[in-house]
Amino acid sequence: MMAETKGRAGRKAAGKRPAPERTCIVTRETRARDELLRFVRDPQGRVVFDIKGNLPGRGAWVTPERGILEEAVRRNAFARAFRARTQVPASLADDVARQFEAAALSALSLARKAGEAVSGFDKVAALIAKGRAAVLVEACDGAADGRRKLEGLAKKAGGGVKIIDLLSSEQLSLAFSRPNVIHAAMTRGGLAERFVKLARRAKALSQAEPCRSGHENTEAE
Repeated sequence: MMAETKGRAGRKAAGKRPAPERTCIVTRETRARDELLRFVRDPQGRVVFDIKGNLPGRGAWVTPERGILEEAVRRNAFARAFRARTQVPASLADDVARQFEAAALSALSLARKAGEAVSGFDKVAALIAKGRAAVLVEACDGAADGRRKLEGLAKKAGGGVKIIDLLSSEQLSLAFSRPNVIHAAMTRGGLAERFVKLARRAKALSQAEPCRSGHENTEAE
């Protein structure tokens, strides 16, 4: 009993609190809330994806997998969760995937403005060689040759560089405000972690095939 009391006191002193948990309305599995997707019902009775998790109202939580989200739509699970008739678009999974993709692009753009992201084969290779790269960002329509070289450098450097190939060259060019961006890299930090999480969520929810057009490595350094 004394040991248990000391254990609780130690956890309290350390300021550790269990992460809030929620239950998926489809699988009925309980997970940490930041591992689930949150939806709310707006005043017009429409389901709304709450990407930031801070919209007012009762939340309905779904496992971030396309099949499960589609099942929630098919089974009318949102209406049951909200205990009211709810309008749910058949394209909900695609809509959510696009929101995650846009948010990932925004995080990458912010990282560029903060000096935490670079683009261009040479700059990316240099960042990897210095051991400062946390994320290697490859255009999904980029040529395979340049990607193989950079992935090889990342493997040699060690340190677990994460590779994301969700965005197209056009999207990367938008994030970096320059044309023909094929390769990019991000240094360690909160923006890199956020980018990876958002990009992986978008990919898990997207039905689209990866874009592959053999885009040449024509980036201006």
